[in-house]
Amino acid sequence: MGMSAEDERATSPRDEEWPEAEKAEKLARGAALKWASGVFYRPEKLEGLGHYRSRETQRNSSIQSRLKSTVQSYLEGVSVGLEQLRSAAQEVQSVCQDLGAARWALLDSADHFQGLQQMRTLVEEHVQLASVVQVLPQIFSVHEAFSHTLQLLHGQRLLEAHAELMMVEHLRDDILSQLHLRGLSSAQTTVLSYFSGLQQLNETLAKQLWNIVGSSLRLVREDPVLFVTAVRIIEREEKIDDTLLLEATFLPPGRPKGWRQKFYHVLQDTITGAHFHAVHIDAEGPGLARHLAALQKDIVSELRVVKDLMVQCVPAHYNILSVCTTTYHQALTSHLQEILREDLDKQGLFLLLEWALRVYHSPEMMGHPDLLPEVDVSALGPLMSPELVDQTERRYVVKVKASVVEWMQRTLEVEFKEWFREEEPETDHQGFFQSALPVIVMQMLNENIQVASLITDSLQQKVYNMALEELEAFLGRLREALVQCGKEHQQDRTVPKYYVSYLLAMLNNNLALSNSVSSLHPNAAHREVPASLQSALDRMQKKACQLLLEEMLLDLQPVCLQLPSRKWLSGSQLVCSMCEVIEKYAKDFSHVRKPVFTLLLMESELLVASQYLRALMQKKMVCKSEEERGQLCDRLLQDATQLRELFCGLGLDWRQQSLEAVFALRELLYLKDPALLSLEVLGFITKYPDASDEHISTLLDLRGDVSKEVRHVVLEMMAQHPQVLPEGYRPIFSTILVPVPELPFCLRKGKCA
Repeated sequence: MGMSAEDERATSPRDEEWPEAEKAEKLARGAALKWASGVFYRPEKLEGLGHYRSRETQRNSSIQSRLKSTVQSYLEGVSVGLEQLRSAAQEVQSVCQDLGAARWALLDSADHFQGLQQMRTLVEEHVQLASVVQVLPQIFSVHEAFSHTLQLLHGQRLLEAHAELMMVEHLRDDILSQLHLRGLSSAQTTVLSYFSGLQQLNETLAKQLWNIVGSSLRLVREDPVLFVTAVRIIEREEKIDDTLLLEATFLPPGRPKGWRQKFYHVLQDTITGAHFHAVHIDAEGPGLARHLAALQKDIVSELRVVKDLMVQCVPAHYNILSVCTTTYHQALTSHLQEILREDLDKQGLFLLLEWALRVYHSPEMMGHPDLLPEVDVSALGPLMSPELVDQTERRYVVKVKASVVEWMQRTLEVEFKEWFREEEPETDHQGFFQSALPVIVMQMLNENIQVASLITDSLQQKVYNMALEELEAFLGRLREALVQCGKEHQQDRTVPKYYVSYLLAMLNNNLALSNSVSSLHPNAAHREVPASLQSALDRMQKKACQLLLEEMLLDLQPVCLQLPSRKWLSGSQLVCSMCEVIEKYAKDFSHVRKPVFTLLLMESELLVASQYLRALMQKKMVCKSEEERGQLCDRLLQDATQLRELFCGLGLDWRQQSLEAVFALRELLYLKDPALLSLEVLGFITKYPDASDEHISTLLDLRGDVSKEVRHVVLEMMAQHPQVLPEGYRPIFSTILVPVPELPFCLRKGKCA
């Protein structure tokens, strides 16, 4: 359906006035059409049109009635509100009229208020004078209170004296506070002058209090009442300080007193002064030991007094046991540093380290059963810092080192003094020569290492390292002393009388030291002898063996000087003499332990072989015939066989002997055909690569039948087959020097003859 033009004109003003209503109406119409099209989309549905019309009519009537009711209630509320606004406006107008009238009345009375200012001033003066009148009796009695308080202090009636003192102080502080509030600072000087006696009373009371605190450890055992009184007075003053500081408006002179803090300072100074301000500390071991023992006893005793008695006399928040424990700990730390500035001896340094690192924390001191568990110094740090401990340990090692060096030098002097006795060195149960030297040295080193282990592992390691260094140095000095003794003996072989025996004892001593060094190490799993120390032991053994062989050589030389000779070719007397010398020394060697005995046998055999070969190469003899060369070879065979059997009988296997070189040399001399010498020499130098051209040439000279051509061929062959010493080869020919041939005498500008 469409709307007529009149309807549109009639509704246009409303539409312009209520656009929302038009929009709502359109939405309602659209919704209604949508609903109707959905319900009546089939013809049979039109039968219920009347029912739907009546239902919607009832619904619209209900909505309209509710709308009318709502609008009516709103209109009634608006009417009431307008009435209230009209009434409020009338009341405001009335109040404004009353305020205006009051304002004009005040303006008319302003002149009358000026006269009230004088009244106000008089009232204030009256109040002040009334306050002064009230306190005048107290003010006039101040000096009497001073005298009475002083008498109480002299009679040690401290609580009463302090009550009087607080009363006077309170009076003074009230007066000063009033003056401060009124800005009358100039009058404060007069008040302070009038109450000047308070300072003396405060000082007298404080002096008595600090004397009591200083004697607190004695008083809590003998008369705890006096100490408790002092603590109560201190707590009173502390509360007054706290109250004044909280108000923060006016602080009287001398406040805050801080007597609780002063209590701690006096107690700490008393503890420190009683034990740690000694004029002189004995740097020697016994004196320092007594001092440390006294400290240990006193500290434990006093801490027990604090724990059992003093704690009950002071408030819990004082933590008095913790304060005293900390004081002792810190004072001890400083005291030990002060002691360490002294030039302490070895014993003193050890005592200090032991006391600080072991005794202090042990059940004998801070870990005492009577102090646990309340006393706990684990949180206070160590008495000695790690750096100070390390520094002290190094100082201790230096002192121990000086002592060890002195003892070792003394042992060395005693050892060589015994060499010149008219008797052989002592023997053990197996008949081996020995002296007390290794026992003394190892016992001294081991004792120092074990003593150091009582302190710390680091100190033990430092002492162990020092012990090895000093043992190595001692072996060097011992070797030098052996060399010097050997030189003196060469000048006079009768001094010392038992030179060889003491050299053998020295070898046994060196072996004992070598076997004992590993036992010095604190850790059984790392008992290896350092390379430098092992080298020193080896050098020592080598030097002693060398001196023995030199002694043996001096006895062999007279025999070797007769080799080779025609007399030697004719009999075995010379080699028998040589065997006698060997047997004599072998008998002496039996007094040395087996490893060294075998070494001496091997070195002796090498010495005999090299001396025998050296004698043959001195160019003293040249075989003149084949028969004489045969005699020479027979003698060589007999001598070498006799010597080899001798050493085999002494326990040296023939495969370890250097005398095999004599047999090989004999084969070289025994060769019938000189033309085959080059092959024989090649085999010889292959077996003995240290044989030089000079050695071979000398041997060829000894044969007496080698031509220049053959010699040239042999030497040429040697040049073509240079030899290299194999690993483990024992040189024999390299130690033998061949005499240099004499050069022919030459005339100037002439040819050599």
